[in-house]
Amino acid sequence: MKRMFVALAALTLLTACQEEIEIAKPTAIELTPEAAGHYCQMTVLEHTGPKAQIHLTGNPFPFWFTQVRDAVAFTHSPEEPKNIAAIYVNDMDKAASWEEPGFDNWIEVEAAWFVVNSKQVGGMGAPETIPFGTEKGAAEFAAQNGGEVLRFADIPADYVLAPVELSAATQLNEETEGEIRQ
Repeated sequence: MKRMFVALAALTLLTACQEEIEIAKPTAIELTPEAAGHYCQMTVLEHTGPKAQIHLTGNPFPFWFTQVRDAVAFTHSPEEPKNIAAIYVNDMDKAASWEEPGFDNWIEVEAAWFVVNSKQVGGMGAPETIPFGTEKGAAEFAAQNGGEVLRFADIPADYVLAPVELSAATQLNEETEGEIRQ
């Protein structure tokens, strides 16, 4: 009986050592007027198009992004932390419009379908990585605006890390501001 107890205790310890500890994934947080973009420190709500939030382990506050492209770049950038617990993006299938992408229509990045290389630029004037909750929604957007449909893991690093040409609207704004300053 003693041997059976020792064997059972050893088996229990061995099983316990092999169990993986499951950490609860943080939930998406509703976008508020106080949210500031991680890179630009501008108010996220002042920009059109889809947004993103990245949650790091050990940090109760997400990093906000005025463009989804910037959040994808964060994940590819070697100097950014890699302890990512969750990434959420606006589900543009559920957005009221490009101007109103939503406050609480978040979808996990791994569940989203993305349109890249479309003619639609993001809120900061750079090419955008546009998330949809369905492949159908992404395909319909791409059919109307150009681009290709990809999953998150398939978005090329050079698409989000390479230098970009600003949109014509952004360039016009910069030129106008320059003229005003002179």
